[in-house]
Amino acid sequence: MRTTPTPSGSAWIITGPTSGIGHRTALELAKHGTVVLVGRDTRKLGEVEREIHRQGGHAVAVVCDLSDVISARRAAEQIVALDLPIAGLLNNAGVMATSPFTSAQGWDGTYATDHLGPFALTEALIPHLPDGANVVFIVSAVEDPERKLAVSAGFRGARYIDADASARGEWLAGGSRLPGGDAYATAKQSNLATALALAREVPRLRFNAVEPGFTPGSNLGRDANPVLRLVSRYVMSPLAPLIPDWSTPKRAARVIATVLTDASARTGVYYDEKGQPMLGSAQVRDHSFQDRVVAETRALLATIPADASRADL
Repeated sequence: MRTTPTPSGSAWIITGPTSGIGHRTALELAKHGTVVLVGRDTRKLGEVEREIHRQGGHAVAVVCDLSDVISARRAAEQIVALDLPIAGLLNNAGVMATSPFTSAQGWDGTYATDHLGPFALTEALIPHLPDGANVVFIVSAVEDPERKLAVSAGFRGARYIDADASARGEWLAGGSRLPGGDAYATAKQSNLATALALAREVPRLRFNAVEPGFTPGSNLGRDANPVLRLVSRYVMSPLAPLIPDWSTPKRAARVIATVLTDASARTGVYYDEKGQPMLGSAQVRDHSFQDRVVAETRALLATIPADASRADL
């Protein structure tokens, strides 16, 4: 892809910028212009904002809990009000919760955080993005039941029934025994389906997706057993550069930032951890399935009134 420098006046939105891949990517994006940091922890957002400023960059924080659709919509309004020259949006925030939790709307917490909130944020921002802006979703190959590494790790692919069922935490039978595995795989498939569908539906913008590779140094499994987290960070992470399909937050950030700031007109592309085009599951490559995920997600989100985000402003 072409890596022509982007004008320094551009602004880049990133969700989940306070740890792991998101933190590293925020620092990379600061080399290309203003970074809009979207996350739920005010203190951590402030730390990243100050870090970017110390390095000579510019950032602004917007507090948002992506598991809450109303919060996601309110964040979009706040971002628009900043009146910045937005060049791209990176939907990076995600979680694979080992213990089920529910969102403010009573929906499955993982599916809400990883898909419904980012979808709501993206839909609210689309009318305000200039032609050629790039929207990138961070996805995962665990959605593919034929992905050998994912299967060996215990995943069984996405288990999508429909958006309503996903919001209730219900998945097709025969899924993973990993706690939170089906919710995560299904949410990430929904992200990928959304990116591919919107690339066809909204040609004035660019929509792409990135599989960052298995990255043990990230903060994805933040609620996992403390011992497992330590092993992941200090034993598995140093080995990542030596193993196919694995990566590190720093390396993943470089790939993601390159895709997001790409000056070409590429859209509807699914990139692997090396920044090369790859294929998703047979199901997610089906245009009718992509369109169904988008339509069902919109119908579900329509049950939350659009003006609800303004109720307590």
